[in-house]
Amino acid sequence: MINVRKVAMIGCGFVGSASCFALMQSGLFSEMVLIDANREKAEGEALDISHGLPFASPMQIYAGDYDDIIDAAIIIISAGAGQKPGETRLDLVKKNVGIFQSILPEIAKRNVQGILLVVANPVDILTYVAQKMSGLPENRVFGSGTVLDTARLQYMLGQHLAVDPRNVDAMIIGEHGDSEIAAWSCVRVSGVPLNDFCEMRGHFQHEQAMHEIAENVKNSAYEIIEKKKATYYGIAMSVKRICEAIIRDEKSVLPVSSAMHGEYGLNDVTLSMPAIVGKDGIETLVPMELDEKEQTELQHSSVVLKDVIKQAYQA
Repeated sequence: MINVRKVAMIGCGFVGSASCFALMQSGLFSEMVLIDANREKAEGEALDISHGLPFASPMQIYAGDYDDIIDAAIIIISAGAGQKPGETRLDLVKKNVGIFQSILPEIAKRNVQGILLVVANPVDILTYVAQKMSGLPENRVFGSGTVLDTARLQYMLGQHLAVDPRNVDAMIIGEHGDSEIAAWSCVRVSGVPLNDFCEMRGHFQHEQAMHEIAENVKNSAYEIIEKKKATYYGIAMSVKRICEAIIRDEKSVLPVSSAMHGEYGLNDVTLSMPAIVGKDGIETLVPMELDEKEQTELQHSSVVLKDVIKQAYQA
């Protein structure tokens, strides 16, 4: 039986522990188990987060092992080597595929009924590996994808236009990484086409502004890592958002990393496109009307990821 109020976190580094902290405050769960190769690290994080419970909702937070994941509604994997300054997400791939190859058999042999959410980087490659090795149906194995990149785009457009970023309907698609695409042709601000809204706010250099904002979004992680060695608060909020959509069965449209089977002409690759997310995981992908340039860029992103999969993972 699934306990819909239980979440498991595998990996208690910066991203895992920040996500646990965000989830503790969310009120979504009444039980959270932290699992790490370093048991003491998991115990320390569980204790530290637990000490904030008098200011939050009642919850049981503890360090555990793989047997504790069996009844979890959501199992989050953030375990992996961190991205170092000057290192791309794809540089991490071989190290982290190796780590996943030790974690996933432990999940596969326990007949888990919950959803597997991959957060470790490079998230698209590791989601692909998780889908192949976990034994779970594809709709229940997906990655955090470009949910954070999309939030960064909405935030930066909000800053640029001096408007609430929650009114910005915009999406980053493709790889969570250097080949990601800002789907400019689909952007609306409260239903108004982007260029019209920009002109209403006194901005007329559309091409230049779009290029600068897309580059800033793409390079956000590199900039943060250079300044503070790691990124974790933004992704922690993204993890909380995805968990909300699942636990509340919101059927929210989120750009999560999922398997492609002919959509947009893509096959045998895992990347981010908008999908309806609810209690059973991914219900269906949502078609986007991309322009020709965006479609070409999406094909390129797919080729980049497939090349890495070939180099790093043999099924």
